[in-house]
Amino acid sequence: MHGDNLLALKALLPTFAGKVKCIYIDPPYNTGNEGWVYNDNVSNPMHVEWLNDVVGREDLTRHDKWLCMIWPRLKLLRELLRDDGAIFVSIDDNEAHRLRMVMDEIFGEQNFVASVVWHKKYAPQNDAEFFSVMHDSIAIYAKNLENWSRNLMPRGEKQDSAYRNPDKDSRGIWKASDLTRAEHRDRDYYPIITPSGKEVYPARGRSWSRPPEEIERLRQDNRLWFGLNGDAIPSLKRFLTEVKEGVVPVTIWPYGEVGSTDDAKKDIKDIFEGDIPFATPKPVGLIKRILQIATDADSIIIDSFAGSGTTAHAVLAQNAEDGGNRRFILVEQEDYAETLTAERVRRVMAGVPNAKDKALQAGYGGGFSFFRLGEPLDDEAMLRGDKLPSYGDLARYVFFTTTGEQLDDAHVDEARFYLGESRLYEVYMLYKPDPAFLRNVPLNLSWAQSLGTAGKKPRLVIASHKYLDEHRLRAMKIEYCQLPFAIYRFQK
Repeated sequence: MHGDNLLALKALLPTFAGKVKCIYIDPPYNTGNEGWVYNDNVSNPMHVEWLNDVVGREDLTRHDKWLCMIWPRLKLLRELLRDDGAIFVSIDDNEAHRLRMVMDEIFGEQNFVASVVWHKKYAPQNDAEFFSVMHDSIAIYAKNLENWSRNLMPRGEKQDSAYRNPDKDSRGIWKASDLTRAEHRDRDYYPIITPSGKEVYPARGRSWSRPPEEIERLRQDNRLWFGLNGDAIPSLKRFLTEVKEGVVPVTIWPYGEVGSTDDAKKDIKDIFEGDIPFATPKPVGLIKRILQIATDADSIIIDSFAGSGTTAHAVLAQNAEDGGNRRFILVEQEDYAETLTAERVRRVMAGVPNAKDKALQAGYGGGFSFFRLGEPLDDEAMLRGDKLPSYGDLARYVFFTTTGEQLDDAHVDEARFYLGESRLYEVYMLYKPDPAFLRNVPLNLSWAQSLGTAGKKPRLVIASHKYLDEHRLRAMKIEYCQLPFAIYRFQK
């Protein structure tokens, strides 16, 4: 989707609110060197000059502008998340602490999951003034931590290489783990006799993690390891066949596992045949790690600061790897939305012959739709009849904005202006894409009486204007809402 991501997110709400499993965004880090402009529309003309200047390092209000930019976008993104969804936000130290405060406010401090450190560079920058910055951070928040659960990471050779079978146990390879705890408890501080006859105790300040009867049970089941000579402090044998099918995610992601900034540029260079048309891409492996942790096979993923399109690339690669059917929504407002962001997705789907990755050479297949944010409707356009939306298009928007729920198209009866029931209302919309109708058909007494006697739920009527006072509306169990004008649509 090409257009301002604030407006695009608003336009997505009627269709996708509460349906997105995972959000990844890579907003401006506000380093002072990015050349970004905060230009959200506001009604006060005194703010126009303040808003439309490039945000540079010498701008003493650059942190204010960054907060003004990120706040409403995070609010909208939260509305799009499923109740078991989570958001991942890349950031560096310029705004990391402010981001955490904003996300604590919007998502709730209790829904903070973790702050991940991504080791993004191979080598230090020798001309750094003080420290060479080698990492970025990723702030992770759940919409509702009680409902969110992370997936285990796939096991790899590195994890399995720690398992061996020096005693040729018939249950297969195993790994020794500590049998003590890091505190002294008198009841769990007792001697264990090794097979060689040696009496051993936990180290000073520690104690055994199991009571004597449990230690004896483990001994009888050949689950204690006393070393090759049978005289070492015992450890617990954990068999590979009995451990979880994956690995618990950690908060440090080395470039050797998820890719570096150099890897990201090499990917772009391969895809665009030698060019690097984007200065700060993220590596595919980084986003794949997020997808592995936070998505299911059929999840919807949103990236509203899409940049070079890495998120789409990662979704396609992860689907190819595990047979999933994940779908992505990307939003990019810059002019390269079609020539870079969408073009990368096209090439990744079709295949990149010179790529080093065999799967990328062959292409991941699939398809996508490219949209541009349309012009907003306004009151003058309504009166002129310019580009009025259809009844169905407007119905989906106003039903969501007035009830917070999604419209079921099967219940819509356009002939009697009925949209269906929400949890609280019977909902009607007096509308036709005709300026004469909008001017001449208000919510009036005769139309209100045609609804008949109200049932258990009050009637919510959305119309261009009304000729009934509040006293009469209350008596007829009707609530009035004016048709909105500031509506944005996507155009293919």
